[in-house]
Amino acid sequence: MNILPDIGLVAVILASGVRLATPIGFAALGGVLAERSGVYNVGLEGMMLWGAFGAAAGAYFTGSPVAGLAAGVLLGMVAGLLLAVLSVSLAVNQLVAGIAVNLLCAGLTAFMARITFGISDGAGNIAGFQALPIPYLSDLPVIGSALFKQDPLAYLLAILAVFVAFCMYRTQAGLRLRAAGESPRAADSAGVNVTAVRYGALMLSGALAAAGGCHLVLCQVYLFSEGMSAGKGFIALAAVILGRWHPVGAVAAALFFGICDALQLQLQFSNPHIPYQIFLILPFAASLVALVWFNGGTRQPEATGKIFDRETR
Repeated sequence: MNILPDIGLVAVILASGVRLATPIGFAALGGVLAERSGVYNVGLEGMMLWGAFGAAAGAYFTGSPVAGLAAGVLLGMVAGLLLAVLSVSLAVNQLVAGIAVNLLCAGLTAFMARITFGISDGAGNIAGFQALPIPYLSDLPVIGSALFKQDPLAYLLAILAVFVAFCMYRTQAGLRLRAAGESPRAADSAGVNVTAVRYGALMLSGALAAAGGCHLVLCQVYLFSEGMSAGKGFIALAAVILGRWHPVGAVAAALFFGICDALQLQLQFSNPHIPYQIFLILPFAASLVALVWFNGGTRQPEATGKIFDRETR
């Protein structure tokens, strides 16, 4: 009899972990596409913020979460395009370009949110997506509520992870993407437009990261607040590495970090006499330990971080 409350607690932590992991998973999936094409996307954090603002504004003015999602994804693509211009066309250091995107998005979203929503209420209580339980499967013990009683974007993330993995390893477009990240010279010699591939990958990366920000607004808190991504974009970068630059692996790593986040929230609730700041570091500490523990033998795409100039021989 004593094990029943423990099973219930595990089910709650797993369900919360999946929900908290979804924004990280979207951003990690975008990071995989960017780095597989040969570009570091350190701007995932800012793109998540940009997507969150777009989702809040779109849903606020139209009353439709679908319109909010479309607006957020579109703004994410714009941020990805900006990163592509800086890092691919202008040959700015990719890490510096990503930091610039983060700072720009953080400043713009804070400024525009105050103009759009006012100072007091963020975005009010905007329309969002609700959980969609799958009949029968959602009633399964432990895993039912975690896997089959989630919002539409959580299901979409699972589908996209498999779809992106299939495209990356089973299609010509995926081969071109990986060639651009491994050996852009050889890809260029084979007729692949490396610049176009990287532009497309970064715009898709921005769209996916922004979808993570949309999930924060449309499925979790139903409002926009300054800095609401709260470091999730940087955790997504760790998930990319921990997942070995594989779409499914990156999403699985994001799930691990999401469960760690759910666990620290439970620990806060169970230990109110302990300063909550101690528990807040758990997801970040877990990402650091996981990278150190599991990173042996991994290798990033060969050309990631390197400027490609086809005129230079």
